[in-house]
Amino acid sequence: MLTVLTPADYQRTRWKNGQGWTTELAVRPASGRFDWRVSIADVDADCEFSTFPGVDRSILVLSGEGLLLQVGAEPPVTLRTGGEPLAFPGDVPAHARLIGGPTRDFNVMTRRGVFEHTLSIRPLDERLVLEQPAGSGWLIHVASGRAEVDAHHVAAGECALAEPAGITGQQLSLRGSGVLVLVRICLPSH
Repeated sequence: MLTVLTPADYQRTRWKNGQGWTTELAVRPASGRFDWRVSIADVDADCEFSTFPGVDRSILVLSGEGLLLQVGAEPPVTLRTGGEPLAFPGDVPAHARLIGGPTRDFNVMTRRGVFEHTLSIRPLDERLVLEQPAGSGWLIHVASGRAEVDAHHVAAGECALAEPAGITGQQLSLRGSGVLVLVRICLPSH
């Protein structure tokens, strides 16, 4: 089943460490310790990211000039608007340094051993088909433009959510024009 999520469905909360704000687009379960969470964070100053033991994370920059993200002892990675996402373990301390002002960042977190995820950004300029085998689902965020996802209209800033389900062989058909953020959420080894 496909659900369209609008800003009225989102929840704005403080970061776990209190240094910033995030807007939760979808989280399961909705209360208590999450198994997966998709959000957009507003980063308006250099800061430490909250740590999430046992969680795998991915981030990409939606707007702004970008940031340098240092995860643990690794060299800093430059993240730019529309660029490739960065995956990293939530257990490891991470520090963000803004390149030229505030950014909006798209974040995905999955509890290790419970779910896995992939994160990508791409233009929607022709028909796109997403496979949804058993144990997997999609969250499709329309960053700009508009999309039609299996006959559901999804505007900029909205999401289409196909929950990870036990149904085999489903496909999602997308049409429209704009930029999409695609999050695949699946059970381990799917």
